[in-house]
Amino acid sequence: MNIIDLEKYPAPDLVIEVANSSLSDAQGEKLILYENIGVVEYWIVDVQNVQVIAFAVADRGSKQIQESLVLPELKISLLDEALQLSRNMNQRLVGAWLMEKFQQ
Repeated sequence: MNIIDLEKYPAPDLVIEVANSSLSDAQGEKLILYENIGVVEYWIVDVQNVQVIAFAVADRGSKQIQESLVLPELKISLLDEALQLSRNMNQRLVGAWLMEKFQQ
């Protein structure tokens, strides 16, 4: 892992963490880290519970959101649905399904 110099580069607008056995770390220590460096939005893909938990970060704090601020009009429930479909469906088909939903 490379360390990014935040004095030289801005914090990313969106961070996506895939958490299987590290959910408590993703919701605790890492969330605090992203709050402190000024990430705008932080998503946790909870593999075990097949869901996406999304947070908007502002003023060194965060709140859970149901719709993305970084990707306007993207409902987190749509990501949940895609994640659930991916358990039983070919990834290419899930991608096509998502593209169809994005175009609606």
